[in-house]
Amino acid sequence: MTNIPLMIVVISGVVLLAPFIAQTFWVPLAVVEILLGCGVGYSGIIEGNTYMPIIAKTGFLFLMFLAGMEVNLKAFLTMQSSLFKRAIGYFIILYSLSALIVWILHLSVVYLVAFPIVSLGMIMALVKELGKEEEWLKLALIIGILGELISIAALTLLSGILEYGFTENFFRAIGTLILFLIGTILIFRGAKILFWWYPNLKKTIVPESDTRDKDVRLSMAFFFTMVGMMIYLGLDMVLGAFIAGMFIANFFEYKTELPHKLSSLGFGFLIPIFFIYVGSTVNLKALFSPSVLLLSLQIVGVIVTLRVISSMIYLSRLRLKNTLLFALGDSMPLTFLLAVATIGKDANAISSTEYYALIISGMIASISMMTIIKTVSYFNGSKTSNHEF
Repeated sequence: MTNIPLMIVVISGVVLLAPFIAQTFWVPLAVVEILLGCGVGYSGIIEGNTYMPIIAKTGFLFLMFLAGMEVNLKAFLTMQSSLFKRAIGYFIILYSLSALIVWILHLSVVYLVAFPIVSLGMIMALVKELGKEEEWLKLALIIGILGELISIAALTLLSGILEYGFTENFFRAIGTLILFLIGTILIFRGAKILFWWYPNLKKTIVPESDTRDKDVRLSMAFFFTMVGMMIYLGLDMVLGAFIAGMFIANFFEYKTELPHKLSSLGFGFLIPIFFIYVGSTVNLKALFSPSVLLLSLQIVGVIVTLRVISSMIYLSRLRLKNTLLFALGDSMPLTFLLAVATIGKDANAISSTEYYALIISGMIASISMMTIIKTVSYFNGSKTSNHEF
């Protein structure tokens, strides 16, 4: 039986100490939390606890909610046609090459999503560190937004395929998903028209000056409502969380402090618990297993190589050095790689070795790519505020 008081104390200690360790050793914070989670899991403190997976899942969904809040629909919809065409071309090349590798090597369908998946998390860390002055980083942010939307769709499809297979239930689920997305678009358009006709309505719902945190209450209510709707419809909860974040960010953009409030709530409590829990599911011996490490390095090699090849579509725009930096910046899909590994493991579509390798490859990619980019930026004279991640 789990010693709940001891577990609470240990988890609290890990959440508190992780930022100091990350700052001291110049390692991404999420990686530190996963590694500390490995130790917590090895100790057996959370073994058999039924609450921890629920809290961790909530943390992951809140991470996807915050990711949705990074999507600026206005900027996305007004993107230059030439830039949009190249972005689509980038992803066509990326997914085509991934499909080719999966087909040649007879890999699980999980890798068809894992290899090309994109996550905004580490890209946002780069933006926070280096600013948005670098052209390649501006492009990485745009590609990250589009890539995260595609990745959410890919994760939803993967979850449906692994759960139902290509059966009637799968196509029914896809039909439900399509109808839901159409309904979401109509809701977005309806809300836009409503707020256009009644411009003061937004500020009535969420006042600019508010001492009762109505903005946070609305955000949390919408977040849980969308997650609940996904459960009712039998769709992936990740999609609901992501759309909830997009809605809040794009209709209440005047609340500039809201993202900081929600980010503090998420990254200060819920999200670290998700990373710690993920680490606790990794057998500590796997970190030192030659077979797992070799597979992890191979996965990282494929992820980076695919992006370097795909990013050549921007060579004339960015030149060689910035094109390579863009490719490396896009090669850190830590959070979504964890999601793919979790979905694959729960569906028994990948082995334990592959599960551990996917998680470790995400950590290796984050540390190595971030270090290379920051080193190159340092020698180029780019400004970095500190050595935190």
